[in-house]
Amino acid sequence: MIAALKGRVEATHEGGCVFDVNGVGYLLSCSRKTLDALTGREGVQRLLVETRVSQDAITLYGFFDAAEREAFRALIEVKTVGPQKALIVLSSLSPDGLARAIAGKERKRLSEVKGLGAATANRIVDEPAMQKWAVGRATPDADGEGALPAALPEQGAEADAVSALVNLGWKQPQAAAAIARAAKRLGDAATLDALIRDGLKEMAR
Repeated sequence: MIAALKGRVEATHEGGCVFDVNGVGYLLSCSRKTLDALTGREGVQRLLVETRVSQDAITLYGFFDAAEREAFRALIEVKTVGPQKALIVLSSLSPDGLARAIAGKERKRLSEVKGLGAATANRIVDEPAMQKWAVGRATPDADGEGALPAALPEQGAEADAVSALVNLGWKQPQAAAAIARAAKRLGDAATLDALIRDGLKEMAR
């Protein structure tokens, strides 16, 4: 089984990419968020991989981080939610956003994910294993670590800035809080570079 790959993006297509590892191209299915993260960078990158074996195929699913792979594994255990629908969900919602939606029983929010449908959205919310997964992510540890920010941005410059700080080694709750403070100070016209720069200043305080 393949657990991770280190290489370069050779080509992208709807729903995935070709990932070149020492001259061998691996066809990976990915969420839109993972594809955006990959194409937004240059050089050698590392992808986590989930290998699924069926009667007629071996399919590789690529993930930019462990949180997304964990969410994917949880989703595909829900009846009628296969790998492709799981990727549809993760293309629209971050793992933390999904956890909040499930823990808060936000059926409408999930049903609005294009290609999912109300019945599947309800099944995801009602699945006990998904509730356990979501509450586990949404509940802070005793020392406060792991707490989800009240309004983690789903997309745009703020979300990209949070991701940049997380990739630098900061924990997501602290990174999100720092970027939120920076965004409030800089205003709606703040650029990604400005948000990252001011976010780092906030983290250093």
